[in-house]
Amino acid sequence: MSTIRLPPRVLELAREAVAAGTTDGLPAYVYDLTALDAHAARIRAALPPAAEFYYAVKANPDAAVLRTVARHADGFEVSSGGELEHANAAVPGQPRAFGGPGKTSAELAAALRVGVTRFHVESPLELSMHAAAARAAGVRADILLRVNPPGPAPGARAAGPAGGASPGELAALVMGEQPSPFGMDLVLLDRCAQTLAELGNGPLRLRGLHAHLASGLDAAGLLAAAGRLLAFGRDWCARHHVTDPEFNLGGGMAVDYRRPEVRFDWDAYGRGLARLARPGETLRIEPGRAVTAYCGWYLTRVLDVKHSHGQAFAVIAGGTHHLRTPAAKGHDQPFAVVPVPDWAPPWPRPGVADTAVTITGQLCTPKDVLARQVTVPRLRAGDVVAFGLAGAYAWNISHHSFLMHPPPLFHYL
Repeated sequence: MSTIRLPPRVLELAREAVAAGTTDGLPAYVYDLTALDAHAARIRAALPPAAEFYYAVKANPDAAVLRTVARHADGFEVSSGGELEHANAAVPGQPRAFGGPGKTSAELAAALRVGVTRFHVESPLELSMHAAAARAAGVRADILLRVNPPGPAPGARAAGPAGGASPGELAALVMGEQPSPFGMDLVLLDRCAQTLAELGNGPLRLRGLHAHLASGLDAAGLLAAAGRLLAFGRDWCARHHVTDPEFNLGGGMAVDYRRPEVRFDWDAYGRGLARLARPGETLRIEPGRAVTAYCGWYLTRVLDVKHSHGQAFAVIAGGTHHLRTPAAKGHDQPFAVVPVPDWAPPWPRPGVADTAVTITGQLCTPKDVLARQVTVPRLRAGDVVAFGLAGAYAWNISHHSFLMHPPPLFHYL
C-alpha cells in the first residue's frame, strides 16, 4: 500500500493552491510544525527520567524543524562541522554530541571551541586526534567510544499494525554486530582503553560507550539490542574503571513507508528502557527519522500521464532530486492525490482511472521513481500529488543539482 491520508491542514493548503490557480508554485515541501511539536512531546513523555533524548540533525536539519524539536529534546547529535555550525546558529546554547566517522582535526577543534559536550570516538586514530585537539584547546573532553560489539546481526522487524512485528523482515540498515566501517570491535576498543590509561588524568575523560546497531527496528528489537549492549557495556566499563557510565543506544526506530499509519511504539520502548536502567547510569537515544518523518509533505503536480508497453506512468514536476528517499531505500513513497477539476490547455487531458500507475520525476534516469504500480481511483495531468513521510532524509539527502531544475518551495504550518 502506498496511499496515505492527508491531514486537514495540508489538504487545505493544497486545495487553496488549486483554487488560486497557483500549482505552478509546486513542487513544495510542507512541514507541519504543530504536528511535529506534539509528536516530539509524546516521545519525551514516553521516556523515563534516566533516558536522554538527543535529536539526530542528519535526519532533517531545517532550522524551523530544529527549533521545534528543541522544545522537547535534551540535545542534538551532529555528524560534521557543517552540521555543528548550522545547529549552533539554529538552536544556540543546546547541548550537542559530535558523532560520525571521518572527523577532521579542524572539526574537532571547532567543536571544542563551541563547547560540545560529548564526542563519539570511532577509532584509535581518532582518539589520538581528540587528545591532541583537547590538549591544544586546554580543555578536558568527554568521550564515548563507539563500539561494534560481537553478536548476531540485529533482526529488524518492521512495526506491525499494533506495534508488533512482521516476522522475517531484516533491518533496512545494519550498522553493527558485523564487519563495518562504523565503530570498533573488541580489539580496537581495548586498544583505545590502553591509550586512555596511558594518558591518565589527561585531555580526555572516558564516560562510556556508544552504539548504533541498525535502523528499522521496532520497540522489541531495539530493546533487545539495548539489552545486549548494556550487558556487554556494564562489564567492559567496570573492567576499565568507568563509574556512573553513559550508554548511547543510538536511534534506528522503524518508520514503515508501506503502512504510513503505523507508528513506533514509544510507550513500550520507554517502559522497556525504564526496566533496563540502573541507578547512576545515563541512557541516551538519538532518533532522527522517527521524530520528523511524519511532519513532512512533498507536494507537486502531474505534468503528463502516458502508457508504455501496457503500463501507466505519471510524470511529476520535481522528482528524486527533491525527494531521494524512495530511490535510496528502494520503497514506494506513500502519496495522496488532490484532484484539480479545471484543465486550461486546449489539448486533451491525459489520465487513468482505477489503474496501477508508476510515478516518475523529470530526471533523465530510470531510477527517478517515487512509487511503482500503485492503483489510484483517478489521476490526471494537472492534478496535485502529496507525498507523505517526507520529513526525514528527503530534501537534505537529494542530489539537487542533477539537471539543474529549480528547488522546491518551503511552507510551514
